Amino acid sequence: MGIENYDGILQCLEVPSHNLYVRRNGYAVWSGNTPFEHNSFRFHIRCPLFVAREWMRHRVGSFNEFSMRYAKATEDFYVPEREDVRSQVGKPGAYSFEPVDDELAERTRDELREVYDHAFATYERLVEAGVARELARLAMPVAAYTEFYWTVNARSLMNFVSLRAAETAQREIRRYAEAVEAFLADKMPSTHAAFVANERVAP
Repeated sequence: MGIENYDGILQCLEVPSHNLYVRRNGYAVWSGNTPFEHNSFRFHIRCPLFVAREWMRHRVGSFNEFSMRYAKATEDFYVPEREDVRSQVGKPGAYSFEPVDDELAERTRDELREVYDHAFATYERLVEAGVARELARLAMPVAAYTEFYWTVNARSLMNFVSLRAAETAQREIRRYAEAVEAFLADKMPSTHAAFVANERVAP
C-alpha cells in the first residue's frame, strides 16, 4: 500500500521559489520530504492541559513540559469567552456546535470558576499539609494552564496545522494552530505558499 509503480519519464526541477517539484503522470508533486525536515522551529507554548494533551498526540516533534511534580502549580485556568460556550448537536463524528443563550453561557463560566477556585484551594491545602506535589496535583482540572517547549520541523509543523487548524478541530487548539501557521508563513513564506496551494496537505 502507498507504492505507485511508474516506469515513465520523471522530471525534477527547482522552481523560482526554490521548492523542489517532481512532475509525475502529468501532475506536479512536492519532491520528497527532505527539504522540509532539515530545519527546526522551537515554540514556547502556554495552554490549558486539555489542549496540551491533544497537541502531544502528534508524535512529530519533541516536547519538554513544565512539571507540577516539582514546581508549584499556578492559579491560572481556562475560562471560555461567552461566545465560545457551545452545545454539541448530532452524533459523535458527525456533530456540529451551536451557540447557547447568554444566560447559560454566563452560568457555565461562573460554575467553571467555582470549580477552579475549589480545586486550587484543595491543592494548596494539601501541599501546605505536607502532601507531595506529585499527588496534590491530582486536584487540578484539565483547564489548568501548563507550559512546554515544542521543537518541530517544517514538514511535521504542516501536518499539525493541516489537522488542528481544520474546521473539524476543537476550537481552542485551532486558535493555537493558526498562530503556529503564522510563524511558518513568516519564516518560510515560499514553503507556506506551496502548502496552501497544495490544499494544506503536508508533503
